[in-house]
Amino acid sequence: MKIVLQRVSSASVTIDNKIVADIQKGLLVLVGIEDADTQEDIDWLVNKITNIRIFGDENDVMNLSVKDIDGDIIVVSQFTLHASTKKGNRPSYIKASKPEVAIPLYEKFVKKIEIELGKKVQTGNFGADMKVLLLNDGPVTIIIDSKNRA
Repeated sequence: MKIVLQRVSSASVTIDNKIVADIQKGLLVLVGIEDADTQEDIDWLVNKITNIRIFGDENDVMNLSVKDIDGDIIVVSQFTLHASTKKGNRPSYIKASKPEVAIPLYEKFVKKIEIELGKKVQTGNFGADMKVLLLNDGPVTIIIDSKNRA
């Protein structure tokens, strides 16, 4: 699994001109799933996402997690994170899982975050044409690949 983690002051997801997710301070998580991903990848990433200390403390030092600040999370599926751009000018998405594999993993990922966060996580709709609006705070953007843990 690959994720792009963005610390946001606000974020929303719109589908067909209707807002389906909307948060204030928290995290926007873009997640790309590949066939090799397992529950172990989910567990490792969820632990990172919910405990990574990228929010400012009383001295404005990045020392607090999304849990510490009682922040919210939006998770958006993003198969394009697995784009291969090595040959030509048209990206290949051959590593990205097909929906029949990706959707159950995506749903487990969201559920696991909800358990760790202790509250509902908002999402986009898997496979939909989504408009994602965010105000990146910092900006803080971190890319994490569960296959590169060492």
